[in-house]
Amino acid sequence: MATNEALDRSARVHIAGHRGLAGSAIWRALSAAGFSDLVGARSSEVDLRDRAATFDYLLSTRPDAVVLAAARVGGIVANNTYPAEFLSENLQIQVNVMDAAHAAGVQRLLFLGSSCIYPKFAEQPIRESSLLTGALEPTNDAYAIAKIAGIMQVQAHRRQYGVRWISAMPTNLYGPGDNFDPENSHVLPALLRRFHEAVESGADSVVLWGSGTPRREFLHVDDLGRAVVHLLDVYDEPETINVGVGEDVTIRELAETVADVVGFAGEIVQDTSRPDGTPRKLLDVTRLRALGWEPRIPLREGIESTYRWFLEHRAEARL
Repeated sequence: MATNEALDRSARVHIAGHRGLAGSAIWRALSAAGFSDLVGARSSEVDLRDRAATFDYLLSTRPDAVVLAAARVGGIVANNTYPAEFLSENLQIQVNVMDAAHAAGVQRLLFLGSSCIYPKFAEQPIRESSLLTGALEPTNDAYAIAKIAGIMQVQAHRRQYGVRWISAMPTNLYGPGDNFDPENSHVLPALLRRFHEAVESGADSVVLWGSGTPRREFLHVDDLGRAVVHLLDVYDEPETINVGVGEDVTIRELAETVADVVGFAGEIVQDTSRPDGTPRKLLDVTRLRALGWEPRIPLREGIESTYRWFLEHRAEARL
């Protein structure tokens, strides 16, 4: 793999989506790494679905680098319920930001995707070369297609304009700033809230959607932030690169860990009428580790710190 020179710490870096789960962690990591000129705009200030507004913003701020972490995201229910919006809005955001970045002369860009880009029955652990080798998981195929289009746009810009744009595909993320909505969130924050409320109400059981047998990998968002900084410094290839921990657990095991952290001692009941999604989704992170990066936050430790954050920030958390 080719490497590029480290990104200058005085470079102006725009983080699109800097108030979200991933974007805020990337901001923290860049700041901790010594970057002194970070910029971002709330969605209320610049709607990235608005092409003219996106162009105006990037042409006025003129960043040296862009991290594209803005997206419409959600769990299995949200993806399955609103596929049109997940496809359309993510395509709009990506095309607008990348086209505006090109117009502003941005030479360095990192596009953040998702591990759902890979085929439903990809060989495990999933290598980057598995992209476009099989059918997608139907419950989130619209979101996956949008993210695949983003990878293609990065590669097209590299090929046509010679810019050092890259893409990274993280596994399931969690951590401070997550969405804890019981219907629209991802599985880990949804479970944290569900078990917390069960303890508060004195419930003797909690329902777990699906069979509990699918296996998932979970990456603390602050580990993702450090990975993004590392990739901006050392990676320069057209092929996307996986970001994960290289280990997974069953959804049932995850639920039992969350229950233990929260202090729920009742019964966990499986609702098998709910969809399971992809049976397993574990990323092969050999290429990232070969570049010298390793995750630092074990799953239980990350769940404990995320639960503490939830308790401390319930007033402003997305509930």
